[in-house]
Amino acid sequence: MSRFSQTDPELTHRLSRRGMLGVAAGTTAAALLGAAAAPVTAAPGAASTTDATSRGAGRGRPVLPPGRLGIQLYSLRDKVSTLGFAPVFAELEKYGYDEVEFAGYTQGSAGPITLAQLKRLARNHGLNPIGSHVGYYSDDPNAYTFAQNLTKVLDDAQALGLKHIGTASGPFRYGSTVDAWKRAAEEFNTYGAAAKARGLKFYQHNHSEEFSFATDNPKVRLYDVLLAETDPDLVYLEMDIFWAYSGQFRFSKRPDGSAAPFEPLDYVLKQPHRYPLFHVKDGVSDPTNQYGYDMVDVGDGDIDYKRFISAVTRLRGQRFAHHWQAEHDNPTESLTFARRSSAHLHSLREKC
Repeated sequence: MSRFSQTDPELTHRLSRRGMLGVAAGTTAAALLGAAAAPVTAAPGAASTTDATSRGAGRGRPVLPPGRLGIQLYSLRDKVSTLGFAPVFAELEKYGYDEVEFAGYTQGSAGPITLAQLKRLARNHGLNPIGSHVGYYSDDPNAYTFAQNLTKVLDDAQALGLKHIGTASGPFRYGSTVDAWKRAAEEFNTYGAAAKARGLKFYQHNHSEEFSFATDNPKVRLYDVLLAETDPDLVYLEMDIFWAYSGQFRFSKRPDGSAAPFEPLDYVLKQPHRYPLFHVKDGVSDPTNQYGYDMVDVGDGDIDYKRFISAVTRLRGQRFAHHWQAEHDNPTESLTFARRSSAHLHSLREKC
C-alpha cells in the first residue's frame, strides 16, 4: 500500500508514468497536429529558440553544453497519446531539442508502432533517445517493471538504442527503515549489474520523499542510505532539481526538530560520475505549499538551476557527459511548455 494519499502530487506523478504512452507515426496524427499543435503563440515576453539564442550570442559561454538538451516525454503525454510520436518529435526538432527521455512506448489512439520504428523516428528528427522511465515493482507478477520483467525491460531499452534505463519510483518497496532501503538497494544493484552487462546504465529518479528520514533511525536520511548501499559502478542517479529542492524545504529538520540542512547540488559535486541525467524543472517558492514550491514552466520560477547547471558543467576531468531534460509534471499547454523551456535554456549565458 502506498505511503501517500491519492491526492498527493508525488504519488500521482509516479503512478501515472507507469503505462501511459504509445507509439505510431501516421499521416492521420500529422494531420491532427495542424489543428491542435500548429506553431504555438508565445507567452508575453517569451522568445523563440532562435531569437533567444541569437540575443544571447556574444554575452559569454552558454550555460548548457551543446547537444545535451532533452525533454522528458511525460510532459507531452497528452500530445503523444492523441497525435502520436511523429508530430511531437517534429515539433521538438523545431524547438532545438537534442534528446528525448521516454516514459512509455505507446501512443494511445495514434496507433501501434514497433520499437525499431520508434528509434528510427527519433533519429530522423535529430533526437537521441537518452533514457527511459520504467516502474520498479508491482503486485501484478506480469507487470512491465524491473522487478517483474527485467529481461523484457532491458531488451526494449537495447532495441531503442538507449544508453540509460531507469525508474522514477522511490525505493520504498519494503518500507522506510534503514534495512528496508538496504534491501531495495540490493535489488537496484542487481538491476544495475544486468543493465551494465547490456552496455546500459541503470538509474533512479528522485522525488522529495527520498530526502526524508528513516523511521527506525530519524538521524539517517534515506537518500544517504541509497547512495551508500548501491554500487557506484552499477547504480546511477537522475536528480530532479525541483523535487530535490522541495526535499530541502521539507526535510531540513529531523523529526525531533533538530537542524539537518542539505544542499542538493552538493550531492552531485561530491559524486558527479553518479549523475549522468538531470531534470530541469522550475517552481515558485510557496511556504504555504507542503512541497515548498508551485511548479511552473522553466524560466518562470525561483529555483536557481542556472547556478546548478553551471556548477556541474564547470567540473573538470569528467569521463562522461551530463544530460539535461526539461520537464513539467502538468503543464498548462505541453507544446508551449516545450518551446518556451528550450528557448529559455538556450538563452542562458555565463559571463566569461
